[in-house]
Amino acid sequence: MNMLSIEQQSKPLSLKEKSILFLQNVASGNVREVYQKFVGPDFLHHNPFFPGDSKSLMVAMEENATKNSNKRLEVKLAIQEKDMVTVYSHIKQNPEDLGAAVVHIFRFKDNQIVEMWDVGQLIPEDSPNKNGMF
Repeated sequence: MNMLSIEQQSKPLSLKEKSILFLQNVASGNVREVYQKFVGPDFLHHNPFFPGDSKSLMVAMEENATKNSNKRLEVKLAIQEKDMVTVYSHIKQNPEDLGAAVVHIFRFKDNQIVEMWDVGQLIPEDSPNKNGMF
């Protein structure tokens, strides 16, 4: 999927489009801008490596974007059902990295992200499964 631009949107975005834009912009380093645009005031997340509040995750995302300025996120699948969106992506911290398969789950309220889960699995160098992770 091509990267969508926040500014180029002339029509209302679906929750699925908002989720993809959120992830693409976080990966490219536009963390605060996309937080201001899409994240609700009562946002919480379930990443076990950070406190569950909005600011802690935002700061961690900014630090990761600075440390990994060549990060790539390729959305493979996005599914929306009611106020929930699931996005399956291939994320590489740098071009040489095999990356990881990551699933982000978003819950929306009043068209803003209010809750997020993420689950990831590193892509192994050698796998007996010839189908690959994608």
